[in-house]
Amino acid sequence: MSQPIVLGIETSCDETAIGIVQGRTLLANVIASSVEEHARFGGVVPEIASRAHLEAMMPSIENALIDSKLSLSDIDAVAVTAGPGLVGALLVGVASASGLALGLGKPLYGVNHLAAHVSVDFLTHDQPLDPTIALLVSGGHSSLLQVDDITQTITKLGATMDDAAGEAFDKIARVMQLGFPGGPAIDSLAKSGNATAINFPRGLTTSQDWETRPFDFSFSGLKTAVARYLESTPGYAKADVAASFQESVVDVLMLKAIAACKESGINSLVIAGGVAANSRLRAVATERCERAGIRLRIPSPALCTDNGAMVAALGSLMVAAGRSPSPTAFDADSGLPVTTVAL
Repeated sequence: MSQPIVLGIETSCDETAIGIVQGRTLLANVIASSVEEHARFGGVVPEIASRAHLEAMMPSIENALIDSKLSLSDIDAVAVTAGPGLVGALLVGVASASGLALGLGKPLYGVNHLAAHVSVDFLTHDQPLDPTIALLVSGGHSSLLQVDDITQTITKLGATMDDAAGEAFDKIARVMQLGFPGGPAIDSLAKSGNATAINFPRGLTTSQDWETRPFDFSFSGLKTAVARYLESTPGYAKADVAASFQESVVDVLMLKAIAACKESGINSLVIAGGVAANSRLRAVATERCERAGIRLRIPSPALCTDNGAMVAALGSLMVAAGRSPSPTAFDADSGLPVTTVAL
């Protein structure tokens, strides 16, 4: 099956997302977000997310089929995020995908959310995806990965030791009363600020850190430094704080990503996850990778945040590579390690 049609279901957090792909071609990408229901709490409430997934699942599948001009009988395989994520939210997706695959008599692939973020590059670039270094940055994850085979061989080089990059954006935005989610708000505000106005710390970049934890991240110290600055500086310039905070995050992410490329000898870097939509990260990554002779690939902003297309893309790659489907019944795993690409 050289061009399988795969339907992907993503429910790891607050987006009910359905994607349909045929080979490298994206046919549908429907997202029903419950972010407005969480905004007043300043973060995602798991129970609210799970209920929203239940309500949005069938309409989202139907809309994806309409967009793709297909019927369920045209689907060759079903893929679903099995983890990591919020366990209640994941269970809605896994149960829906299991029932759909069983009813259609089609293979089911329970795939890793993090690997799926990297796989979405498959839909936007013609060159082979692997081997590559992948910088995965989102609200729940900040990881550096070595991807030798996206369908089965991923090595974790480093990860965040506390807050993820996107989580730090949300927390600082909340302190500055910029709303939720914080990433887009800070990105927008920072465009009118001075990124060198405040010298915020760069976590895990001392000489000892480079020796012992070269590819790990830490943003809790940065978050604390920003909070203390805000407390001690009445009348602070919001745009300067946003720009300086953002610059610290971006600087650390790119320092470590390029170091991973150089140490591994792999001159390809994929940046994925919600934070990959950040305009400053995209600009700095382009500049530094060009200078270092590293081929950079970043999905379009619409494919950086959680979506069903990335799950379908990984499912398509699994089918094309001849990987065995998942068991008929499997559990969602909220802590599924990235080294487990599929169940």
